[in-house]
Amino acid sequence: MSDTDKIEAAVFRRLLEHLDSRKDVQNIELMNLAGFCRNCLSKWYMAAAQEQGESVDYDAARERVYGMPYGEWKARYQTEATPEQMAAFANNKPAE
Repeated sequence: MSDTDKIEAAVFRRLLEHLDSRKDVQNIELMNLAGFCRNCLSKWYMAAAQEQGESVDYDAARERVYGMPYGEWKARYQTEATPEQMAAFANNKPAE
């Protein structure tokens, strides 16, 4: 593993630690402000694994990102999105 790969891996671990410390920040808020969320990271994790010839399913990727099974995280920490959050999300979606 190159030094760059080690640094990038450390940054990813730090990002996960940061998100774990901010369970109060909802995915809809991340999507509205930054255009990505924990689920996006999970999908990127799966894609990166596939590029390396590894198979990681979505549930395993989400468990890595969330630090626990997604259903457990959702039951403990996810709140209902407000109408304002949903409207902002709809306005931020790229046209298909």
